[in-house]
Amino acid sequence: MKHWKALAVTSLLAFPVSGLAADISATLYKNPNCGCCAEYAKYLEQNGFDVETIDTHDLVKMKAEYNVPEELHGCHTTVVGDYLFEGHVPVESVTQVLDEKPSIIGLSVPGMPLGSPGMSGEKRGPLEVYAIASQSTETPDIYATH
Repeated sequence: MKHWKALAVTSLLAFPVSGLAADISATLYKNPNCGCCAEYAKYLEQNGFDVETIDTHDLVKMKAEYNVPEELHGCHTTVVGDYLFEGHVPVESVTQVLDEKPSIIGLSVPGMPLGSPGMSGEKRGPLEVYAIASQSTETPDIYATH
């Protein structure tokens, strides 16, 4: 019986369950009148994030301060640790960045694509997530497709 307990503990340490992980702090900046932003905050909370929502009318200024190219502007801006997430980025891509720690500013799902996390409507094809590069590029790289 003693060996089974040791095996169970070792398994939990080797293969952590995301539900057992501590909440990850996130700050979501949004327009006070935007409902999909509030839905995205709920989506993050349902996936283990502790979300603080801040209403602001200065999102464009904030995106400029973070050097987010205009073509990658999303509906809202979420800061998690050292990374910025623009728009309706799927949580799988957010956690991948937090785990792998690539040399990027963050990720973006530009605009407000139907069926993306927090957005109502039916998804119309694959959802492309773009890397926000630390150095300006002519065309953004696709980080993931969902």
